[in-house]
Amino acid sequence: MERQNSEALHSEARVHLVGGVNSPVRAFKSVHGNPVYFQEASGAIVIDVDGNEYVDFVQSWGPLVHGHSHPEIIANIAEAMAKGTSFGAPHEGEIELAKMVKERFPHIDMVRFTSSGTEAAMSAVRLARGVTGRDHIVKFDGCYHGHIDSLLVNSGSGLATFGIASSPGIPDDTISTTLVAPLDDIDALRYLFSEYSGKIAAVLIEPLPANNGLLIQRNEFLRKVKDLCEEDGALLVFDEVISGFRFRSGGYSEVCGVVPDITALGKIIGGGLPVGAYGAREEVMRQLSPLGPVYQAGTLSGNPLAMMAGKSTLALLDEEAYDLLDSLGSMLEKLLVPILEANGNPFRLVRIESLFWFSPGDDEPPRRADQIPGTAGKKYADLHKGMLDRGYMLAPSAYEIGFLSTAHTEEHIRGMAAALEDVLPEIGE
Repeated sequence: MERQNSEALHSEARVHLVGGVNSPVRAFKSVHGNPVYFQEASGAIVIDVDGNEYVDFVQSWGPLVHGHSHPEIIANIAEAMAKGTSFGAPHEGEIELAKMVKERFPHIDMVRFTSSGTEAAMSAVRLARGVTGRDHIVKFDGCYHGHIDSLLVNSGSGLATFGIASSPGIPDDTISTTLVAPLDDIDALRYLFSEYSGKIAAVLIEPLPANNGLLIQRNEFLRKVKDLCEEDGALLVFDEVISGFRFRSGGYSEVCGVVPDITALGKIIGGGLPVGAYGAREEVMRQLSPLGPVYQAGTLSGNPLAMMAGKSTLALLDEEAYDLLDSLGSMLEKLLVPILEANGNPFRLVRIESLFWFSPGDDEPPRRADQIPGTAGKKYADLHKGMLDRGYMLAPSAYEIGFLSTAHTEEHIRGMAAALEDVLPEIGE
């Protein structure tokens, strides 16, 4: 594929934008070549500025569970836009989307909307500290909760892509209350609770870590995390920004059978527009201003366009939609696994529902970030380039995952399998 226009735009972008991008992984630094500049998108297909078409398995990093430019969602957003793009005041759409979130997350009594998943996670931590009167928090190595100072320690795909363990610009005092534990190691967490007994406000975890590979956790581990929190009086915060609504029951909390104290959400609930949310049982949420002393606010929180996009997306995410996603996911696994095996398993396919990841190497898929081979990026860079050249868009990072949408078809899956079979023999050591 020729990409002269993308190349020209990226040269210009580097003059005006840092690295030519507004989010680091988009820069294609860990894969071959420069970014592809999109011009338009519909369903599962994106078209770049050179007129090349790609089947998109990134889907804006997860929010577009119904694909790009779904006509019903677009029409509803347009209708809402005609009435005003932002109110900075209460409106009915906030109530309606909150009801829909609560319906699928039965442990949530009250919701607060934000403008991003990062903001939701940050606010959830502040709320936990306010409720408990404690300062320390525990996060897990490899879990990403947004670019929050106190949480940007041993984080996810973006830092892993660039080989950064943390980030300059974060004061030591800020991270002095952040404790880091490895995933799937309950003894390490137990040790932290013994060393900081009565001082830990919250344990924050992606119950389905999906931003540093797809690291599926054992339910037993998650249950023990909950038990330790309850024993010490700490709150358990689930970051379901990625995993939320990827399951019929709504959240991964229903899948693993562990009920968190606070849940952070994002992506799908905005239908492709900027949004985040967090929620909990009533006595916890009533500690938020204006009812309680914990302050959090946002000019664009509850934006009417984002609320409409979220409502439209969730309304379409019915049993029929989940049936289709399940069917596509099963087909993806059925077709891709034998191809990988026939080529010596340079990757293992990890899939749960409509999420998938090419786990590097022929070992069993990891449950911890430190089990991902240090050479993960090289082979993936070859895979990414080969698939891109054949018209299949994967995430430009070995540590990012893929997303299926209801806009994908069996033909797209078969085409992806054929392209993979063609590409794998070309991958270097």
